[in-house]
Amino acid sequence: MAIGMLVMHWDERIGVEIIGRYPEEIVLDEKTLMQLYSQHEFTGEPGMVSIMAGSTNLASYYTGPESSIYVIMVLNTTEDGDAFEDGLAEISRQIMLNLDPETLETILPSLFQRLSVYPTLNEEQLLAMIYLDEPKRMILKRLQQEAAIPKSELAIWLKDTKRDLFIDIESVITSLVKSTIVKIASVKGLATDVVFLNEDIMILRRPPVQLFLDPVEHHLPSSLKDSYTNQVRTFFKNYIPSERDNLEIINNVMLDPQCYEILKLLREAMVTKNDIEKLRKKGVEDVDKTLKALWDSKMIAVFQDDSGTEYYCLITDFYISLYYPRYNLDTIRKQFLSKSQNPKALLKALDIMREEYISISKSRKVSARTK
Repeated sequence: MAIGMLVMHWDERIGVEIIGRYPEEIVLDEKTLMQLYSQHEFTGEPGMVSIMAGSTNLASYYTGPESSIYVIMVLNTTEDGDAFEDGLAEISRQIMLNLDPETLETILPSLFQRLSVYPTLNEEQLLAMIYLDEPKRMILKRLQQEAAIPKSELAIWLKDTKRDLFIDIESVITSLVKSTIVKIASVKGLATDVVFLNEDIMILRRPPVQLFLDPVEHHLPSSLKDSYTNQVRTFFKNYIPSERDNLEIINNVMLDPQCYEILKLLREAMVTKNDIEKLRKKGVEDVDKTLKALWDSKMIAVFQDDSGTEYYCLITDFYISLYYPRYNLDTIRKQFLSKSQNPKALLKALDIMREEYISISKSRKVSARTK
């Protein structure tokens, strides 16, 4: 497991200044901090470096010369610093918005907890982290409307739109490329590379289908079946997907390690408090606080049988996945008719859509043959 996190500022007059740390006892000697400073200074660009320091590994993210903030993750020798790169870039943006020492002290424990499990996040959690990141979400929304945008234009637009937000455009774009949401390609006649929409993110609450279809088979007493199914129906009669709701669930459930452990259990069955208590060995240290977070997010309900036993049940699940953006064909056609986009860029966008469609079709055929 990761050991701790430090937030360092380089002041030209006084040198190294530690403005935040978690846990409080985490310390790095000045020689090591100067080594990190020198490594970053060599490139002069925002980004990450990873070095060995005695019995620890250090992964350090530099925000650039304008702010000179370094977010340092202290790892044990078995952990690969490079595996934390995307997570460090995203956490750094949140730290840059909260540089006041008192605020940092408040948020660093949760940021450290989230970052320490970053290399172990599964596909839905990684997508959730991408969606949570405001610059990435902004790029995705714009690509949904335009299909293709020159990379240099994106960088200028983000800086103009979010002047108060630290944005390392290279890190943002690289992360979106890794996740296959965007592709980068050159277009003849354009001086800059172009960013194309390759896949989109579908994100919303959905009913826990298997639990709903047969709650008794999933350990709910038959006397509680109607109460459970009626509550699921009632919720979805009034449910309207929203970005705010999605972001709250991502923050409070999907990217909270303790909440996510309980969510995984509740996706499988209706359980008692004793069943949930067993998750302490998986890191769920505060069961009551974690259940309250799920309750406040309207993810769960509690039902009591005739003997007084309480059953914790998933009322709504959360779905996040990539999908093929077929609607992009209409976007490209409208842009071509209105002459609002370079026609060669639009042709390239169609080529990328065709390539992605062929790739998806091949994957489905392979999957069908292996079943």
